[in-house]
Amino acid sequence: MPTTSPLSLEDKAALVCGRDFWSTVPVDHAGIPSIVLTDGPHGIRRQSGASDHLGLHDSTPATCFPPAVAVGSSWNPRVAERLGAAVGREARALGVHVALGPGINIKRSPLCGRNFEYYSEDPLLAGVLGAAHVRGQQGQGVGASVKHFAANNQETERMRISADVDERTLREIYLPAFERVVVDADPATVMCSYNRINGVYAAQSRWLLTDVLRDQWGFAGSVVSDWGAVHDPVASVRAGLDLQMPGTGGRSAQRIVDAVRAGELDEKDLDAAVSRVVTLARLAEAPAVDFDADEHHALARELATECAVLLKNDGAALPLSDGTRIAVIGEFARNPRFQGGGSSHVNATRVDAPLDALRVSADAAHCVIDFAPGFSLDGTADTEALLDAAVVALDSDVAVVFAGLADADESEGFDRTALELPETQRRLIRAVAAAAARTVVVLANGGVVSLEGWHDDVDAILEGFLLGQACGSALADLLFGVANPSGRLAETIPVRLADTCCYVNFPGEQGHVRYGEGVMVGYRWHETVAVPARYPFGHGLSYTTFATTDLTVEVTGDDTARVTVTVTNTGERAGSEVVQVYVAAAHGPVRRPARELRAFAKVELDAAESRTVSLELGRRAFAYWDVEHADWVVTPGTYVVQICRDSATVTLEESVALTGDHLAIELTMESTVQEWCTHPVVGAEFLAQVAAASSAGEGGPSATPDLLQMVGSMPMQTIVNMLGAAAPVAELERLMARTHRGRDQ
Repeated sequence: MPTTSPLSLEDKAALVCGRDFWSTVPVDHAGIPSIVLTDGPHGIRRQSGASDHLGLHDSTPATCFPPAVAVGSSWNPRVAERLGAAVGREARALGVHVALGPGINIKRSPLCGRNFEYYSEDPLLAGVLGAAHVRGQQGQGVGASVKHFAANNQETERMRISADVDERTLREIYLPAFERVVVDADPATVMCSYNRINGVYAAQSRWLLTDVLRDQWGFAGSVVSDWGAVHDPVASVRAGLDLQMPGTGGRSAQRIVDAVRAGELDEKDLDAAVSRVVTLARLAEAPAVDFDADEHHALARELATECAVLLKNDGAALPLSDGTRIAVIGEFARNPRFQGGGSSHVNATRVDAPLDALRVSADAAHCVIDFAPGFSLDGTADTEALLDAAVVALDSDVAVVFAGLADADESEGFDRTALELPETQRRLIRAVAAAAARTVVVLANGGVVSLEGWHDDVDAILEGFLLGQACGSALADLLFGVANPSGRLAETIPVRLADTCCYVNFPGEQGHVRYGEGVMVGYRWHETVAVPARYPFGHGLSYTTFATTDLTVEVTGDDTARVTVTVTNTGERAGSEVVQVYVAAAHGPVRRPARELRAFAKVELDAAESRTVSLELGRRAFAYWDVEHADWVVTPGTYVVQICRDSATVTLEESVALTGDHLAIELTMESTVQEWCTHPVVGAEFLAQVAAASSAGEGGPSATPDLLQMVGSMPMQTIVNMLGAAAPVAELERLMARTHRGRDQ
């Protein structure tokens, strides 16, 4: 570890505060270089001129790979890892030492304007993909910055909103993805978020940045602030923040110096931050490399084909057949939407328009393509445009409508207020569907959109989300069957916005957003309260078919198991199936979701090929966070392991009995009568004594089951107070002592 001994107090304070918008302060006399940090979850945004954090100014050309919304739908860690490695190579080529990503926040509401930068509504899927991205990127010698830590699930008031969320929900939903990335991939940095958590800014939360991140998870890297997230640099250093970005012209550094000299900040806390920043600066030692823009574009195309989700395909409308007349409709076919807005906006090296790519594929398949824009990018469409589109559709064998959301509809900085496509596009889809023999809709959107009002009128729907700069070629490959769709939804598509878990609480009010749904987020909500989705989490079709058979679940320990299945491609072409393993737990002291994703694997199979797949279910697959014990607990009992086609469709299941954890609470006078009656150590003796006292006529009315039920929620102290002198206090104290840890039981 580099020594901080040659550093003055002023040097130390300068090191933990940025030099400018994108770089750190060098200390030449101590041999500490400056490093460059810049945006880059799915491509590098290296600004050489005017700097900003919202993508308003131009940046150096770089490959725009599929954003996280698409990668999440791949359900393939290899996709995330290869993308991360390519981003790392381009970062090295452009002189970037830390690329800010991946974003692994949970998609709590489909309205979040930044959902395109996040993987999933499920923490396991987000964590596995995030860890793979970090491994790929850091394998190239470029640090990652896992963001935004934590509970940053909306853009509304994002810089000051308080996410009011209980600890069990944090531990089970909003923290596990970060924990997995930290433990499995050792990221160079973690970026703390803008928002407050239960009233405390994330950048000033010692519980979050030190107690949880460092002490419990073992994170050894640097905590970097989101740009402008620090309100009090002294409080942030004290909490465990290492690097404030961007620079503040020396103001923050001076406040830190003054605080140390005034005894308001322990210099040991500053030294710890400095040591971690000095270690981070070693990333500057990696030499520059080149990258091949054509190779990376080809990679972007390959990865994108794994990310699109075939939602619907009635009558095998897709893939497109040879020799057909195809009507391509929608301005997005000519001017595609392929990435989101804001700080992650990449200046793409090139962009493949779907219309151009389809024409190339059509020539090879002896197809004819006609085009009508149908609407303009500003969302308008006149009667003539709709009529032209309908006429083109009428003359076709199949119409392919490109629809979705424009840049102005969703971005970093604001949340959406509705799920629907623009009305002009909905009218266009209905008009085309009424005219065409068959209709295919291809969607481009960063957050899920409602399919209602036109879903049943069309034959096929291909949800592309945002596929990066090679979107056009990738979509052509998928539509013509050169590639087989293998994406699965990483988030639920609801029927109505009112069906979503946080409908009444999002985006909050008066500076607070209440996470009232608790752990029931996304599919957990839909399946637990039986609210059907239009398409559930995990849904996705293919041009081939699969069968999953021969489920066995082997208990491998007190709280672990191994799941084995056989997957067979029962169709006539190669394709990929996603094995989804869920666990249902209906017992214990807390309400559990109907089922939760606990393992998955994407399996590529040739036609008629079979493969045996084994997946491990560790302790956490069966555990919940117990707020009383402040730990993960596996309740003894029976669990149902389910193989699902999606979160709503169980195809195979098997029950297993686990020994789990036998935890007995320590009884006190504040414990309830119910807790006394059911305690595994002294409960039976307590009930026997109550029954004996009732038979002897002591201590009031007979302790009938009805009476015990009525007083079950009362603290024992309340009962003692009511009984007065007749209360058997000494006997209660004796029984309490037997429940205390370390006593003879």
